[in-house]
Amino acid sequence: LDVVRKLVTHARTYGSGRNYLIQHSAGSGKSNSIAWLAHRLASLHSDDDEKVFHSVIVVTDRRVLDQQLQNTIYQFEHKTGVVEKIDENTQQLVAALSKGTPIIITTLQKFPFISQALSTLESKGNSIKIDTAGKRFAVIVDEAHSSQSGETATALRGMLNKDGIEAAIAAQLSEEEDDTLSDTARAAILRESLSRIRQPNLSFFAFTATPKFKTKALFDEPGPSGTSPFHEYSMRQAIEEGFIMDVLQNYTTYKRFFGLIKQIENDPEVPRKKAAKALSRYMELHPVNIDQVVSVIVEHFRLFVMHELGGRAKAMVVTGSRLAAVKYKLAFDRYIKDNGYSGIRSLVAFSGSVEDPDDPGASYTEVAMNDGLAESELPETFERDDYRVLLVAEKYQTGFDQPLLQTMYVVKRLAGVQAVQTLSRLNRMAPGKARTFVLDFANDEDDIYQAFKPYYETTPVGENADVHQLSALQHKLVTRAIFTPDDVNAFAEVWYKGKREHSATDHQVMNALLDTVVARFNGLEEDEREEFRGQLTAYRNLYAFLSQIIPYQDSELEKLYAFVRSLITKLPPPGNGLAFVLDDEVALRYFRLQQLTDGSIDLSKGEAYPLKGPTDVGTSRVKEEPLTLSSLVNKLNERFGTDFTEADQLFFDQITASAQLNDKIVEAAKANNLPNFAAYLERMLDELFIDRMENNDEIFSRVMTDKQFRAAAHEHLSEEIFKQVRDRHNIELFKR
Repeated sequence: LDVVRKLVTHARTYGSGRNYLIQHSAGSGKSNSIAWLAHRLASLHSDDDEKVFHSVIVVTDRRVLDQQLQNTIYQFEHKTGVVEKIDENTQQLVAALSKGTPIIITTLQKFPFISQALSTLESKGNSIKIDTAGKRFAVIVDEAHSSQSGETATALRGMLNKDGIEAAIAAQLSEEEDDTLSDTARAAILRESLSRIRQPNLSFFAFTATPKFKTKALFDEPGPSGTSPFHEYSMRQAIEEGFIMDVLQNYTTYKRFFGLIKQIENDPEVPRKKAAKALSRYMELHPVNIDQVVSVIVEHFRLFVMHELGGRAKAMVVTGSRLAAVKYKLAFDRYIKDNGYSGIRSLVAFSGSVEDPDDPGASYTEVAMNDGLAESELPETFERDDYRVLLVAEKYQTGFDQPLLQTMYVVKRLAGVQAVQTLSRLNRMAPGKARTFVLDFANDEDDIYQAFKPYYETTPVGENADVHQLSALQHKLVTRAIFTPDDVNAFAEVWYKGKREHSATDHQVMNALLDTVVARFNGLEEDEREEFRGQLTAYRNLYAFLSQIIPYQDSELEKLYAFVRSLITKLPPPGNGLAFVLDDEVALRYFRLQQLTDGSIDLSKGEAYPLKGPTDVGTSRVKEEPLTLSSLVNKLNERFGTDFTEADQLFFDQITASAQLNDKIVEAAKANNLPNFAAYLERMLDELFIDRMENNDEIFSRVMTDKQFRAAAHEHLSEEIFKQVRDRHNIELFKR
């Protein structure tokens, strides 16, 4: 492998202390590259025959992919004791590090608990020391941008260069004096700040298909182009060389057209953004929307997907929330049953338990909805031929490798890296896999183009972050006087004792300090509260990023960072944490789902926008003016409405009422599913319209001459008549 050869050659020449970025397209064999690299680095010697790295640590932060990596690395020939996978607890990781195991495979989340594990072992009379003095480590990181930007990564660096950091702390404490803090607190602050920066005894080899701005800044070892990444295998190259599928080759988008009405007498003022989100959520979860989308999904799967890959092709439905996953799963299984279809069994994946506000008392879990199937068994079960469709909510959209996955149905807004990672689940090659399908009910073609374009070839990067932003944010926070420097110092004196040494009294002191600040926060106007919250969040994120690149070693910045991180968790959520709901204030008047585009998204055209760094953070917020509920409904209807006017709607209401006086139409609605009833009603349309012709001759003329309007009218009337007949006769409303 070219990437392994070049990395090994560079590491042998330059030693440790380097941060490499390997940008390889998703599905292009990353697990194999990591496995080869781990074994080569573990046995790598310099020209002086000295080991370049004493241990190689492969870290991941995803459990599913962690298992895949373990299996791949273990497939390579190795002697007993060369590779150890940490699949039990942190004490197992401690033991592997202390004895210098050549290759260690672990999750990133275990590193913050190493100190606790050492204490536990010591209390059991099994004292173990992790000696890092003179030791060098290679850290291979899967999915760089999600693994190396938080406190767990800081804990990893701090542990693997513990001896070097402690020596630096001792030297600085002897040179500097600070009367505001104890030596213990000063040492702890230095330990935190020194753990964030690049360590001379560590080299990072970070893999990702979709680097963010921060990723390229942190892993900056230049490659042939003179900048990061060190090695690149682009999406375009992988597609052209036949290693992955082009998932945008068959991309179909759908758009929902709907009309809402306000069904309460008063017209309250509502916050614009919250109300718009509430109405959007109302539409997303409305049974009419879900049933129509499910109908399209199932019929498309039966017609175009079922017989692909020798009858083994699979599909994924990407939903926007856990509740949506539950509702789509129920609707999917109901549609299959009501239509008598077979061979399309489904599974669902979501975390925790979900309660449906439309079904009080009902609670759903992944295991229960999958008939008792354990969560850990889902990937293997989905591979079986009888399970064809997987409905997901924030699971299996990254790190899931299933070559038989051939089609994706998207009912969730996707953007940026998430769009690329999610849709790239389809790109794995498999025997007989000549094409993929995407049916997207939530995104425009341009949205997907903008998400994919930066990662199709070379990823452009924008301007570096302005280091002065941090000082500006610090100044803004302090001058607001919601907290004082004395508050920060008092908190730091207790916080930097170390979490393991915190007593109940310590927690009381810290909570009392933070509660005082929270009380001041609650006294602000809502706009001021949210502006302040935004500045706190901006400072936290910017310091966490810049402190890994710039060796600040500024105790004031570090103290403020610790204080801000804790304060953010204590602040009440925006809007007191209550979801803004308008389900009872509005009703769906009409709905139509229409295919918008069908073709490919061509990434070879146009230019990619460069990745943006953290700029313009913590700025003031523009006050949001409220608007009346009726005006918001009108705005949404203007954007998503059909050709129906209010006069049209009255005419259609009369048609619907007349239809329910026709015994043949009523019996057809009672005896058939919706598609069959709609086909029957098509033959009756002219008769229905002629009977009411004198009431609205303009609409009658449009129905007879405008095919698109006639189709929309037919679809609307079919659903309304079908619904009302079944309501009146207590027949299950959405039975297909």
